[in-house]
Amino acid sequence: MKRIIVGISGASGFPLAVCLLRELKKLPDVETHLVFTRGAELTAKQELGLEPEQIRAMADVCYDNRNVGAAIASGSFQTEGMIVVPCSMKTVSGIAHGYSDNLLLRAADVVIKEKRKLILAARETPLSPIHLDNLAYLSRLQNVYIMPPMMTYYQGADTVESMERHFTGKLLQCFGIDMEGFKRWS
Repeated sequence: MKRIIVGISGASGFPLAVCLLRELKKLPDVETHLVFTRGAELTAKQELGLEPEQIRAMADVCYDNRNVGAAIASGSFQTEGMIVVPCSMKTVSGIAHGYSDNLLLRAADVVIKEKRKLILAARETPLSPIHLDNLAYLSRLQNVYIMPPMMTYYQGADTVESMERHFTGKLLQCFGIDMEGFKRWS
């Protein structure tokens, strides 16, 4: 069983997290470990009308973000790595500077120290010089991937949902998972 940690921060883009969790749920050999911030709760309510219980139900295991002693806070807890989607600039800053004052940040810190994959779907526009410095620093670390949710058109996407699915397919590719219906550049 592969374990993948999914972190959701308070940036706009909660539908991307939902799309990812739905795709992961389809995979019988993947166990999802979810942690989300208070900002994510507010964004979920604003963008999709979701309550915290509905978010928790999308994962196999869900943790309280205040519980920095949870399983995903330890390097001895084996995972494939972590995807933070969407990833706010506050979260980027916390990860870049080792400021692990909550479980999402601690889990990302552990993933980095254990040299596992950390994918950050950094979500902000425009980006300030501070944001760019933090992202550039993280991009130079082993196994850290910066993947802003960018619109692509080559796959013939005609809806926002199809663009979300395509981006989700790109996130899953980082873990060697081929999503059904994912269209590659040809």
